[in-house]
Amino acid sequence: MFKILLIKNTKVKKGFKLEIKKTNVMNKSSKGGIFLAIGILFSISLLLIPSYGYAEEIKVKSVGVEKTAIITLTNDAAKEIKTFKIWLSQDNNFKSFKTEKGWIGEKTPQGVIIFTSSQSIKENESVKFGIKTDKVNPIINWKGLDQTNSVIDTGVIESKKLEKVEPNVDLESNKNIKNNNGEIFSDSSFRIIPDKPNSGSTIRVTGDNFDASQFYDFYIDTKKIGSFETDNKGHFITTMKIPETEIKDRVDFKVKNNQGEEKVISLRLGGNENRIIQFSEIKISINGINNLVYRGDILEISGTATPGTAIITEIKDSEQNIINSRTAKVDGVGNWKLENTISIPFDAPLGKYSITVSDGRHQNLKYWTVGTDKIIIIESEKIKFESGALIKFNGTALPNNSLELILEDHLGDEMISDIIEVDSSGIVKFEYQTTENYDKEGTWTLIATQKNIKEFIYVGYGQMPTIPVNIEFDKSTYISTDTAIISLVGKPLDKITLIIITPSGSVQGNDKIIQLREDGRGEYNLDLSGYISGIYTAVAKKSGSQNIEKFSVGLQLGSGPIDAKTTQTEYEQGERILLLGSTNPNTLLTATLVNPNGIKIKTLEVPSNSAGTFTEEKLRIPSNGEPGLWTINVASGSNLDTVEFNVFSKILEGMSVKTADEVKGGELLKISIIASHKTSITIKIIDMDGQSVDELGCNTTKEFFCETFWHVPKDTVPGTYVIKVNDSTSSNETIFKVKMN
Repeated sequence: MFKILLIKNTKVKKGFKLEIKKTNVMNKSSKGGIFLAIGILFSISLLLIPSYGYAEEIKVKSVGVEKTAIITLTNDAAKEIKTFKIWLSQDNNFKSFKTEKGWIGEKTPQGVIIFTSSQSIKENESVKFGIKTDKVNPIINWKGLDQTNSVIDTGVIESKKLEKVEPNVDLESNKNIKNNNGEIFSDSSFRIIPDKPNSGSTIRVTGDNFDASQFYDFYIDTKKIGSFETDNKGHFITTMKIPETEIKDRVDFKVKNNQGEEKVISLRLGGNENRIIQFSEIKISINGINNLVYRGDILEISGTATPGTAIITEIKDSEQNIINSRTAKVDGVGNWKLENTISIPFDAPLGKYSITVSDGRHQNLKYWTVGTDKIIIIESEKIKFESGALIKFNGTALPNNSLELILEDHLGDEMISDIIEVDSSGIVKFEYQTTENYDKEGTWTLIATQKNIKEFIYVGYGQMPTIPVNIEFDKSTYISTDTAIISLVGKPLDKITLIIITPSGSVQGNDKIIQLREDGRGEYNLDLSGYISGIYTAVAKKSGSQNIEKFSVGLQLGSGPIDAKTTQTEYEQGERILLLGSTNPNTLLTATLVNPNGIKIKTLEVPSNSAGTFTEEKLRIPSNGEPGLWTINVASGSNLDTVEFNVFSKILEGMSVKTADEVKGGELLKISIIASHKTSITIKIIDMDGQSVDELGCNTTKEFFCETFWHVPKDTVPGTYVIKVNDSTSSNETIFKVKMN
């Protein structure tokens, strides 16, 4: 006979050794078990040793074959595990996954699978997950989180191959061995349907995680009332007849093998009023999903199936990857409904999706398409751009309408912005040339606005992007009896801290905690009762990022006299405008930018502070704005002030330089330079003899603008001087005169 010894290595990472020894002793009663074990060895040509990822409080084990693995999580911590996240090393991808009943799995666009359950894993409890990857033996990173979404432990696991086990040549390879020695495991389970059975009635019994393709006996107390066979996955479903007995009796329902092992459920029997005499088959149906669904939609999925059974739903994306798996019970009349709704993420890939609903014997398949009802659809050419690269965005928007685009870095600083007129094709192209070692690495956000509709597009600069938090109010100004509706967008299930800063700089009330939904969206209704008049700041924070938005309360129309001005009298196409002014305190004004043809380009609400001053820097000349005389109309009630300025065509290549025509010794000479890109500029002052008398330098802003001053020495010889400017690709010059003091 052959003995199979399983010897655990003292070093966990080396897994287990499998040893076969030959002996001359065999008895009849053990022959079936021995042949079963040898048959299993013969059928397996490749095994993976379990690789353990031990952390301080959680133990994770991975066992699998080729690209498929089973991950077992055991909680050794005092804290309960609510969420379990896994992700692969670079260049590896999940193809699909499965969960135990009661668990929900979701795959994020970043390739992280998040497993959650309504019931936490308590100390010494375990749960299993199945995964399939695109490569063999990937490195799996994991993280366990508690009910407050705080990290309990993290770790890394890896599966390795064992050498091939040599088969027993004397064993018939095609023999299908079945007997009553089927194993009963610690996680084997079964249930009775209905869960309140009646004396003398017919019940349905279903179970999981038993030995595959084996026979078991079913008992009520000590009386055997039937037998059944499991399928190739260790699952079974069968019907049994409960004998007539007294209603008060409590009985034990048992699943047993011939080795004396058993699983027991103890129930008190009911009367005859709800007896199930016969089960009828009902075709599986799926409701709650239209043929076309949109990003942001919430699906309430339900249907019909055979009464008393349980169904499993699996949702696959257009690449046939399982992105969602859930279970539900079918009631006594054949109806089922998923306990939780399914949200279509706002970043869900567009295309064809499918849902499969199965009860273990029958299944139904339904297809639908994820589309979008957005008017602005813009994406970056790549998820991540390296330092110094040209960042490009492409997409569509409403034709023949203006579109505002603002690109911000991870700190919220504006890198570039523009207002473009979308032509009849609706096609949008936008780009920004980054500067290596100057622009800050992180997640950048492109904010696209058209017809009061705003969209956020995220891109990584120098690193992979993460989803930051964005905040938006339904209005910009309120009265104290209003309720402000605040919309938040961020990473699904993130907890956002909302802080309100008063006009005096103190914190209004307590911080508010808002948890985002599965679609990454959230709302908060802010009661403004008791808010004094003024300008407030809302700060939305999460770990590593924050965003702010200003709003006003109690401002009045009819401001009295308005004195408005801009910081320049001349602008180039694409240049930002800084509007300044004064009026009565705590009043609301509107500022409207108008082009030479009288067309309104943009209108903003501008509040004045408690001192009566106001500033606004969100106005900008479009990059293709028409040259000529532009105006900004600043109004409040019947009060109006108009600011005029000229707009010139922007220099497309090289650079331009401007300065005053004349200057005296001892004065400051202002030098203004506009380049065609971000650059470092050298400035030289040349006298009448062609000699350099001074040299300056400056770096252009993100608007490609550079401004500096030259202090003219008091003893400078009067005459005509030249300013020469240049960078690595362009140069220009202009002249000025130094006059006698």
